[in-house]
Amino acid sequence: MRELFYSLLKNILRCFRDYNIFWHLLAIVLTYIIVTIGLDWIYFTHTRSSVLREWLFPAVIVGGILPILVPLVLIIAGWVKKSFQTLNTGYALAQAAMSGSLISSFYKAFTGRIHPPTSSAINQLTDTSHIFHFGFLREGIFWGWPSSHTTIAFAMAVTLCMLYPKNKVLRILAIAYAIYIGLGVSISIHWFSEAVAGAVIGSVIGNVVGGYYYQRFQTRGSAE
Repeated sequence: MRELFYSLLKNILRCFRDYNIFWHLLAIVLTYIIVTIGLDWIYFTHTRSSVLREWLFPAVIVGGILPILVPLVLIIAGWVKKSFQTLNTGYALAQAAMSGSLISSFYKAFTGRIHPPTSSAINQLTDTSHIFHFGFLREGIFWGWPSSHTTIAFAMAVTLCMLYPKNKVLRILAIAYAIYIGLGVSISIHWFSEAVAGAVIGSVIGNVVGGYYYQRFQTRGSAE
C-alpha cells in the first residue's frame, strides 16, 4: 500500500500549484456568479420533481459506494493476477478519491455553505442559496461547498481518462458517470453551484493524480 500513500501529499499540493490554482479560482468565481444571479434557487425550484428524484437520487448512494469499492476490487485483482497495470489503476483511483475527499472537506470546513431545504413545499420556502457561514467548522464538512460526491466522481473519471487516453469507450463511460453523480446530488443534497465547483476541482485532481500514475506506469512498463 506504500504506492498509494507515498505521493498523496505531494499530489494534493500539486493540485494548488502553478496554473492549477486558477482552476480553483474559477470554481469560486463560477459559484459567485451562479449564486449572485439566483441560478442556484431557480435550478432548485425547477428540479425537485419525483421523476427526476427517482432517476437521479441513486447517484447519492452510488457516488458514496463506488469510490471505495472500485479501487479496492482493482487492487485485490491486481495482486491476484500480478498485473501492475491493474494495481496501478486501483492505486490511482483510490488516491483520486482520497484527494477529492480531503480537498473538498478542507473547503467545506471554511465555507460553511447551507444545504438546500428538504421540504417539498417549494412555494413556502425562502431562498437560502446565498447563505455561507465562513469560519471554521461552522456547518461541518458533510454538506456544503463544493460537493464531495461530484469532486470525487470527476477526480476518478479524469484519472481514468489520463490513464487510458486511447480507450474512447472507457473515457466516455467515466465522464458520463461523473456527470450522473453531479446531476444526482444537485437535485437532492447539494446546490447546483456546489456540483459545478466539484466538477472543476475534481477535474484538476484527476489531471494531477492521473498524470502521476500514468507516468509511473510508463516508467515501470518500460523497465519491465
